Amino acid sequence: MKRIYSLPKFTSAFLLFLGINLFGITPVIAQEEPEISVGGALRFNYNLSSWKDGQKDRGGDFGYDMFRVNFDAKYKGVYLNAEYRLYSDFFGGGMLKQGWMGYKFNKQDEIQVGLTQVPFGIQQYNSHNWFFNLTYYMGLEDDHDMGVKYIHDGKKIEYHLAFFKSSEELRFGSETESSPSRYSYDVAGRNKEINQFNGKFIYKFVNKSIHRVGLSAQYGGLYNLDTKETGDHYGLAAHYEFIGDRWNVKAQALTASHNPENAEGESEDVLSFAAYGAPYQVAADFNLYSLAISRNIPVEWGPVSNLEFYNDFGYMQKQKAGFEDSYMNVTGVLITAGQVFTYVDYAAGYNHSWLGGNFVDDFAKGKPDAKWEARFNINIGYYF
Repeated sequence: MKRIYSLPKFTSAFLLFLGINLFGITPVIAQEEPEISVGGALRFNYNLSSWKDGQKDRGGDFGYDMFRVNFDAKYKGVYLNAEYRLYSDFFGGGMLKQGWMGYKFNKQDEIQVGLTQVPFGIQQYNSHNWFFNLTYYMGLEDDHDMGVKYIHDGKKIEYHLAFFKSSEELRFGSETESSPSRYSYDVAGRNKEINQFNGKFIYKFVNKSIHRVGLSAQYGGLYNLDTKETGDHYGLAAHYEFIGDRWNVKAQALTASHNPENAEGESEDVLSFAAYGAPYQVAADFNLYSLAISRNIPVEWGPVSNLEFYNDFGYMQKQKAGFEDSYMNVTGVLITAGQVFTYVDYAAGYNHSWLGGNFVDDFAKGKPDAKWEARFNINIGYYF
């Protein structure tokens, strides 16, 4: 539950000017009094992993996951959305997940400026579980970059157009690498994501249920700190989502390619990606297929009001000969009890950096003799 407070009046002439001149849309007058709402969450995590012998000996571990604070402010159609998260130092410490200013021209059209979600694939999430799907670990689910985004959300047609100058840039030196202390995965190491264009189109069929059929595309540069040259990368995706009374289905197929201009002797078959305080290697070219299904069951068990059962599957097909593919499957249930949301997940992975094996190159070359590993996980969060 968010608390709402009054704020001193403020102006946002820049966003108003930008929106009117770029899109020629007449602004809509919003509420006369400024306000801000504050929310957040505190989460704890229990996990038991098949590849950690010491953890199995002691029956798993239960500890701190994350504390976050959310801010939403608005005045005369101009609004702010920000979320700051605090993880342990081992997982990157404090980080801004998202933070942008926006302006609504009318009920269908708006513009956002800042650290905003990249419009690619099924959103907000391509999954139901606490671990997300494989798309997240390649920077293609719930990714947030620095730029400007225009959204049109009509009854049948929805489209997003965006330009991102860079990913979450925290270091402004001439040759400094991107910081790994970030929420969403981006290219890191000796390459930087720059000047990325995104477009997403969705057609909606609405009757008793909602069907969302869409296409997404992105293209941008990869600036190399050693060679001072700019390579490129692109992604294409086709996606479908069904939203029923109790069922939800998310299906997606995508292809991605990265072409860095690395220094002589450095492989261009893999790139460094980073988030949560640590980098790992990812295959430069791959296809990724995912299917996620969930079913809601309302209940009346004291404070428990709903159970959402789900299974989310992802398959990463690497294009480089000799590279082993990666898989991920998560089966679980989300338990809703008032303001408490509990994810109970059984997450299994094959050549998956976060699920056993070798963290550094599971998503790159991988291992032909890899084993399926699994993690039983319970995440308990109070959201306010």
